[in-house]
Amino acid sequence: MMNTQRPRILAVAGSMRSGSFNRKLLLVAVHAAEKGGAEVDLVDLRELALPLYDGDLERSQGLPEGAVRFKERIARADGLLIASPEYNHSVPGTFKNAIDWASRPPGDVFENKSAALMGASPGGFGAVRSLLHLRQILTGLGVWLVPSQVTVSRAHQAFGPEGEINDPEIHAEVVGLVDLLIRQSRRLKEDR
Repeated sequence: MMNTQRPRILAVAGSMRSGSFNRKLLLVAVHAAEKGGAEVDLVDLRELALPLYDGDLERSQGLPEGAVRFKERIARADGLLIASPEYNHSVPGTFKNAIDWASRPPGDVFENKSAALMGASPGGFGAVRSLLHLRQILTGLGVWLVPSQVTVSRAHQAFGPEGEINDPEIHAEVVGLVDLLIRQSRRLKEDR
């Protein structure tokens, strides 16, 4: 029996900075996802208020409330839409920390999810190095990654005053990536 419900996409920016390029990029993708028929849950890492992961803290106090809420939101999602910056050639520590907390038992909220990755950076590489690390992390957690990704270099010049992407080709790449994620998320949802 085919499930025709809208796929649920959890969208998260790996940056906590309010004016971050990756938040702008994510909002463009969120708009495309909603236009493409997905239900989107936009997560703000700041609202999770996660302490640094510490096994002793987990053992003595259990998962922090923010980690429990994040896990619940991931569990409800069919797919993940992620825009991550590059900090020192890798994933921001705050974002990796959120993933670490969400990967803790009970339950495995990442397995068999689909995900699409994007990244924006003021440099010439467009966060490509952090996305390589993020692919490794998420693949290890059992996430199916859309093969393509979007990287935006010189991000300080890439967005207009309203947060729109100036380059129509990059905008089309974002829409195409989101479309792939929606199609894969629908397939996984129908298989359940």
